[in-house]
Amino acid sequence: MAKDLTETVKKLMKEPQQIRNIAICAHIDHGKTTFSDNLLAGAGMLSEEHAGKQLALDFHKDEQERGITIDSSSVSMVHTINEKEYLINLIDTPGHVDFGGDVTRAMRAVDGCIVLCDAVEGIMPQTETVLRQAVKEHVKPILFINKVDRLIREVKLTPEAMQERFMKIIAAVNAFLDKIVPEQHQGKWNVSVQDGSVCFGSAFHNWAMSVDYMQKKNLSFKDVIEHYQDADDDNKYKELAKKAPLHDVVLGSVVKHLPNPVVAQQYRIPNIWHGDLESPEGKAILNCDPEGEPTFVCVKIVIDPHMGEVAAGRMFSGTIKQGQEIYLNGAKKKVRAQQVSIYKGAQRVQMDEVVAGNIVGISGLKGIFSGETASAIPIEPFESIKHIFEPVVTKSIEAEKSSDLPKLIEVLRKISKEDPSIKIEINEETGENLLHGMGELHLEVTENRIISEKGVNVKTSPPIVIYRESISKASPECEGKSPNKHNKFYMIVEPLEPKFAKALKEGTVPEGRVKKNDKVLYEKLAVIDVPVKEAKKIRDIYNGNVLIDGTRGIVHIGEVQELINEAFEQVMKEGPLAKEPGINMKITLMDTKLHEDAIHRGPAQVLPAVRMSVMEAMLQAGSVIFEPMQIVQIDAPHENMGDMSGMISNKRGQLLEMEQDADQIVIKAKLPVAEMFGLSNEIRSATSGRGNFFLIDQDYEKLSRDLQDKVIAGIRKRKGLKDSDLKEEGTEE
Repeated sequence: MAKDLTETVKKLMKEPQQIRNIAICAHIDHGKTTFSDNLLAGAGMLSEEHAGKQLALDFHKDEQERGITIDSSSVSMVHTINEKEYLINLIDTPGHVDFGGDVTRAMRAVDGCIVLCDAVEGIMPQTETVLRQAVKEHVKPILFINKVDRLIREVKLTPEAMQERFMKIIAAVNAFLDKIVPEQHQGKWNVSVQDGSVCFGSAFHNWAMSVDYMQKKNLSFKDVIEHYQDADDDNKYKELAKKAPLHDVVLGSVVKHLPNPVVAQQYRIPNIWHGDLESPEGKAILNCDPEGEPTFVCVKIVIDPHMGEVAAGRMFSGTIKQGQEIYLNGAKKKVRAQQVSIYKGAQRVQMDEVVAGNIVGISGLKGIFSGETASAIPIEPFESIKHIFEPVVTKSIEAEKSSDLPKLIEVLRKISKEDPSIKIEINEETGENLLHGMGELHLEVTENRIISEKGVNVKTSPPIVIYRESISKASPECEGKSPNKHNKFYMIVEPLEPKFAKALKEGTVPEGRVKKNDKVLYEKLAVIDVPVKEAKKIRDIYNGNVLIDGTRGIVHIGEVQELINEAFEQVMKEGPLAKEPGINMKITLMDTKLHEDAIHRGPAQVLPAVRMSVMEAMLQAGSVIFEPMQIVQIDAPHENMGDMSGMISNKRGQLLEMEQDADQIVIKAKLPVAEMFGLSNEIRSATSGRGNFFLIDQDYEKLSRDLQDKVIAGIRKRKGLKDSDLKEEGTEE
């Protein structure tokens, strides 16, 4: 970044009204990275000649080799409109669903997003997913319809037909927004051709238009088509790019339609921060006050070889200076900011200070993690960042050389910080280390980076599916005794109400141990018809399961409540059938008998007693295995309809919908994850490379009775569990 540009950024970052924090997001291969290149070129940060080829924000070697964005990356640039300068803090996000966790985390840092959509393909599953991710964080979208050159050169549409195509795409986007946008934004966040919140163009040829820009420059659809009349004349494309440069049109729409941080934080903060808005800290955060106490939320950790851990995230209030002490609310410790900076892709530009309303990098915050809230004084942390999808594919990983095991464990811990979508299980007793990822590609990329970037040669297992343990009915009251026999706990387990389970899956009800008089939680539970009286009995929500205190008048219950929560979470991590995680259960503590002397009701007594009562209740409730399912869209040529239907049937799948679009068929199906390994290759092989599939949603379903015993036995064998541990009464009646 040139010195004069750096000085401009320093000036503008203190003027929140002139800041726009935005993300670029799209379905895979809809042209997002080329689009980003052109915005950078327009800002003078990249030569126009190299725009679309340099892939400036895909700076990892594996991103360039694979031709996809894997890691989100940030850049700060300046755009001028009517002689007024604006600071655009931009995050380029991945398009492949396996790396969608980066999209979710990026949304916490931004206030608006540009959603790209291929003019030929239209709205695709990942387009809907990124819209859902944005809206969940109260991030306002605008639309860019890309690859219009394809409509002209390949599909050969008339101007009238092009307009019809655009209107179809816009209508689909707005119909989806109407389903997911919160009531306070209903209708206000719909995109429109008339007001310029929809732009269209070709990132590949570096031009864009909107209706208001066309009126201003006296351009029409006919003019656009004329510039493509001679397919061999590159000067025609360049001429169009000069008349309607992409960065001018798009960033003009960004400035006009996407909010500055002062406006955005007024409606975003009450939804993502549940502290006291009337407190001095609350007012500072709500108003994006640069003079208030500093508050920073980390959304990404990058391991720098020289500076160590660098936290990228959003300043919501105050100012942080180099060398300033700051408190980590999750880690509960004070640390010191070594360097503060803004981003230019892989590079960081050092600043003296970073100010409210900006996306920044801070080094030196040892112990920080993605989603952590850092502040000058202890405050209520921001709501945890929860990705829409869960990791469903697992591999065990080990070092090729036993001497590299300590190094591997350290690398795995770093990986889990850099990419929180990768869940790491390290078992130093058994030596089994598990990588849980979003898909096969996610794990493949992670494995390759461990070898090529971290310098550890590893061996991995074939993909493993992690199942869930649940129940088929309500249990009777079950007793658990402490080893000293002085404490007794009485639990019942029953299936969680479908509304409650759905709210947990969608993230509309947050998980975590419940604070006393959590009014925000009670309000969210009221929406799904949980009365306040019942809501006040909830003590913990963990991994899609709920713990309720149904006791009355137990004298010492408050002293052991945290231990009860801990034991509940332990069982929800490892159930009684095969030590798989639990799901969709409501566990109620009905009664307890506690020893009067605290020395006799410590962790060594309470934890095993509670675990015993919960596990026994689960077994008495007809414990069953649930398997992960994925709802997918399969696109294939019409002549392969029979092949696709047969494939779905052979994989224990369910055909949900089938539509014909021109010479293509679009199939929606539900498939068990266990049957999906290698699916992409199978589809491409069956369709001569013309078919593919995309993830729409995830779910868990009860495994069929004939597979229950086989799957349980397989899991137990893999984990080295004794058959004698499996109780007969644990199987479904």
